[in-house]
Amino acid sequence: MKIFKTLATVLAVGAMALTASTAVFAQDKGAIGIAMPTQSSLRWISDGNELKAALEAKGYSVDLQYAEDDIPNQLAQIENMVTKGVKALVIASIDGTTLSAVLQQAADAGIKVIAYDRLIRDSANVDYYTTFDNFEVGVLQAGSILKGLGYPDQKGPWNVELFGGSPDDNNAFFFYDGAMSVFQPLIDDGTLVVKSGQMGMETVGTLRWDGAVAQARMDNLLSANYSDGSRVDAVLSPYDGLSRGIISSLRGVGYGSADQPWPIISGQDAEVPSVKAIIAGEQYSTVFKDTRELAQITAELVDTVLTGGTPAGLDTTTYDNGVKVVPSILLTPYEVDVNNYQARVVDSGYIKAEELQ
Repeated sequence: MKIFKTLATVLAVGAMALTASTAVFAQDKGAIGIAMPTQSSLRWISDGNELKAALEAKGYSVDLQYAEDDIPNQLAQIENMVTKGVKALVIASIDGTTLSAVLQQAADAGIKVIAYDRLIRDSANVDYYTTFDNFEVGVLQAGSILKGLGYPDQKGPWNVELFGGSPDDNNAFFFYDGAMSVFQPLIDDGTLVVKSGQMGMETVGTLRWDGAVAQARMDNLLSANYSDGSRVDAVLSPYDGLSRGIISSLRGVGYGSADQPWPIISGQDAEVPSVKAIIAGEQYSTVFKDTRELAQITAELVDTVLTGGTPAGLDTTTYDNGVKVVPSILLTPYEVDVNNYQARVVDSGYIKAEELQ
């Protein structure tokens, strides 16, 4: 867009921008649509704010929408963004298998599509994917549980129960598979015992990452398998919100006392309530994925692509969405526990010290 040189023109354009119904297009470099799944998770609020700020700093205007885990709502939001003519879509999908039609509309309109942290499946019209090394997330979660149990110095056997993420989120399978790559040999040799026998994502998955669903399932596991006085030694939880539900269930039957110490419980996203739970000794660990870094790298990718550049450092082998291997940027996740939370999430500025009081 050309630079306006007269005050009169500037004032006229300003007046038009104030009255236009599509004020989202006021910036020179055009609009980017961001579709986030829900504001019920602290993590997605942070992602949305960080990504919006990073794109605006690069000169784009941003249409940020949250769908509150309602698939038709997210579809309608994305369709509206396509109709408005955004230059790119950044989508953290609720269900990555339901977007094929709207992504075809985006492709027909020349709109670039970036899957944000959740892979969009079954569509050729996904240009890039930005995320963390999700298999490694599961490896970290399982490794932290073993560390908390004292393995290999202690030999077990230990009772462990397994929780998976939402089956409609492709990442959940990577988290689970990463954890099981560590756990399965120890289950096979009897070091770890899944007393309930419940294994596999088709059984342990938690729809929509719902903490209340996890709490109810933990209630059932305890009543069906641990009423004989045996104890749960560890719980694999792939997300902090599920961990908090699991902790509530365990507290209800007396865990967290001197006679019945907390199991070793994993998590993910370093949400403030869960870091506080780690400090209190209720949750053992979480996995920190710095959403500031993900937002920044995604904004840089969008800007590179829209200004005619070629993105560097792409992974072109890992993420097959069922139609194509989507070029991806994979960032590094980190384990956080009581020994390093200060350095990882407080000193880095991700969480303010006063939030943990």
